[in-house]
Amino acid sequence: MSLLGFWRRHYRDIPRIRQIIMVATRHGFGHLVEQLGLKRFVSLGRRMITFRSFPEHRTSAPVRLRIMFEELGPSFIKLGQVMACRPDLLPVEYAQELCKLTDSVPPFPFSAAREIVERELGAPLASVFSSFDPEPIAAASIAQVHGARLLDNTEVMVKVQRPNIEHIIERDISILRGIAELIEIYVPDMAIYNPRGIVEEFARTISRELDFYIEASNASRLRENFLASDILYVPRIFPEVSSKHVLVIERITGLRIDEFERIDEAGFDRKKISRNGAAAFFQMVFQDGFFHADPHPGNIFVLADGKIGLVDFGIMGRVTEENMRYYADTIVALVEHDFDKLVQEYINMGFVPEDVEDMDRFQRELKEDLVELLEPYYGMKVNQIDFGMYVDRLTKISLRHGLVMPQNLYLVNKALVTLEGILRQLDPDFDFIEIARPHVARLLRKRNDPLRVLRSARKNVGEFSELFTVFPKQLHRTFLKLLRGDIRVKVQHEELQHLIRDVDKASNRLSFSIITAAIIVASSIIIHAGQGQMLFGMPVFGLIGYLLAAVLGFWILIGILRSGQM
Repeated sequence: MSLLGFWRRHYRDIPRIRQIIMVATRHGFGHLVEQLGLKRFVSLGRRMITFRSFPEHRTSAPVRLRIMFEELGPSFIKLGQVMACRPDLLPVEYAQELCKLTDSVPPFPFSAAREIVERELGAPLASVFSSFDPEPIAAASIAQVHGARLLDNTEVMVKVQRPNIEHIIERDISILRGIAELIEIYVPDMAIYNPRGIVEEFARTISRELDFYIEASNASRLRENFLASDILYVPRIFPEVSSKHVLVIERITGLRIDEFERIDEAGFDRKKISRNGAAAFFQMVFQDGFFHADPHPGNIFVLADGKIGLVDFGIMGRVTEENMRYYADTIVALVEHDFDKLVQEYINMGFVPEDVEDMDRFQRELKEDLVELLEPYYGMKVNQIDFGMYVDRLTKISLRHGLVMPQNLYLVNKALVTLEGILRQLDPDFDFIEIARPHVARLLRKRNDPLRVLRSARKNVGEFSELFTVFPKQLHRTFLKLLRGDIRVKVQHEELQHLIRDVDKASNRLSFSIITAAIIVASSIIIHAGQGQMLFGMPVFGLIGYLLAAVLGFWILIGILRSGQM
């Protein structure tokens, strides 16, 4: 998409685009704005002031990006949170910093919340709730939560979506799609991070979070999985008074899991809480294949009976049986110091890129990196291990070798690191591996069950049979296409867009130069004629022409010097 195409598609969004440009420039990303040609959306006077020189910043680029996203509002906060879950889509240091994005924003008025609830439920507030607190308990980028009581006096929390938030996010996603396309065309060095892929990932994630029916389904499924649990409690959903934009959920009261002093004062056993938290997480991952992917302290509570309570089910992860096996075998290999098995698991799961030519060398180099990473940990005590740093280094090794992991595995890693940090503060001697052992053992027994192995063998035989049936037909179709001349070869020019951009920039400079020269010639003719209103003994229009030509010439010279291409 060209800049003209971007202009045509987003001419109604120019005020928002200008805001994005100005905020990005203020936080030190003006060079990117200029590379994309987006400075044309800013008025000439403001452009000359803003783009005259880019300010020096003492803070790092990842920190400035996080602050910029927070300033740009809900869409960009959620985009940053999605990017933080995908260190395969951007540098690890950026992913780590974006994990710190705060999702707390000022609340919107109660009158708007009341209007939304009554419209969504099709009834006055008083006919659904016996009481409704006008002051929100919490306010986030997408919704805010109010305390209320149903007509039967049940205490609930009412999550109300922000007014027009769908329209705001839809507009920002459209702008982000356009910017992502421009980045791939005009900044090819950043194309390796797949900006369009990041935006599409964000669009899929945010569409699920905006639909409270999905969150209600998530909460109901997790509640069903732990209905008989004596360690975890998931609140009840009230679907009869919920909608796409309003969610009514049972209110749970307790202590935030990071209120350590209050937990001690209440007489709870911190070691037991940490063990229960880890056991619940491992049940989600290794047994149910469905886990809470946003376990930050604001979403986890210690209830009066000692159980752990969860809230906020907008971001959930799913784990396939193959993923479960990967984690189980990985933990076994770690415990047994079996690095060959660890490398083989990466290969078996299909994480290895297809363009690897020397597989033996690849396995050898990956094993050397894993040995260098893991060996030092085996002599340490549990409380000496920085689990977050360990996962970070493991992620960097994966990226270095081009390993491609599914999003849900990154979600598991992110949730694991977040939860481990909380539980380690509860219990300094906390040991994730020890608590994972029974869950891993159960999964391995299930995998090695004779009946399961037999079913798997029958399935494989069926797939081979289907292959031998379908392959001759596909081969026959290919030969027919070849005979008819229908076989086509697709050729892709890797640097063509870059060349087009350079030619476009050169032609623009040439046009400006011709116009400048024409103004100089015209001004010279006017001065030589010596007619009209005079100033300093020369025609005024001639002097204005010379001044305008000088400004344009200086502008062209600055552009050439800044590009570094004389």
